Amino acid sequence: MNNMLTQKHLLGLENYPAEDIKTIINTAFQFREVLDRPIKKVPSLQGVTIVNLFFENSTRTRISFELAQKRLSADTVNFSASSSSLKKGESFKDTAQNIEAMKIDAVVMRHPAPGAPLHLTEFIDAVVINAGDGTHEHPTQALLDMMSLQEKFGKIAGLKIAIVGDILHSRVALSNIHGLQSMGAEVILCGPTNLIPPNIDELGVSVNSNLDEVMEWADALNVLRIQRERMGSALLPSVREYRSLFGITEERLTRHKKEIVIMHPGPMNRGVEIDSQVADGDQAIILDQVLNGVASRMAVLYLLCGGKPEENQA
Repeated sequence: MNNMLTQKHLLGLENYPAEDIKTIINTAFQFREVLDRPIKKVPSLQGVTIVNLFFENSTRTRISFELAQKRLSADTVNFSASSSSLKKGESFKDTAQNIEAMKIDAVVMRHPAPGAPLHLTEFIDAVVINAGDGTHEHPTQALLDMMSLQEKFGKIAGLKIAIVGDILHSRVALSNIHGLQSMGAEVILCGPTNLIPPNIDELGVSVNSNLDEVMEWADALNVLRIQRERMGSALLPSVREYRSLFGITEERLTRHKKEIVIMHPGPMNRGVEIDSQVADGDQAIILDQVLNGVASRMAVLYLLCGGKPEENQA
């Protein structure tokens, strides 16, 4: 297979070449046109077999990847670890090598342990795409976020992007920080001080826990899900307090008389980190992000798995 990027795998956006990010986003816009056609399918990855290897529950990301694979005419196999031989004691290495023995071309993997996709590359020759590893990275989410910003503003370089919420536990935040900075955007993090990782400013980002100041500065807010499972713990005193300090409410948005783009990776906690009126309002591009998610995952799969250009296909 011909990989059209400089890297064989997509494990994360830390130190990932800006040229590759640009190639993925530009290719994603071409696939976005495919998704607007009556027949939303191209034969680009016919004969390529891709395994979706999910060791952790996922609805949105898994469906988005599956749809991207079907739109490219790839053969797909879904492997859910909860019902697999791993429950019977088979090791991660055995599982990986058994899957590779079936002549698989690529593996899309989600795993609760940070670094698991990198570990997988030590056992198999297939292309590995990280669909989220613990609190580490979620590169395809950041790519679709950047594609959505490019679509909205016509550029990424020079944009002022605020990431708001639980940065500490967010793989989306980390991939966005790396990707946005590679592409020349400025990034500010905003959230409760105990949910901002220590020494995060070493990555070149600013931190400001005053949401109103951040909104005055930002072109776009990427609002992260507050993980309700952490509510009631010492991390967050109450939903009401969080919402009053960091919730993107219609009242707060109205107070800032400026155009500000609202993004959210989903799933949303309406009425906590974001109000329904805001999520469904004119300034939100949340549903564009979902469609761009399929297009950008098509681009990643196509470029890493050596897809054939459409015009060269019979």
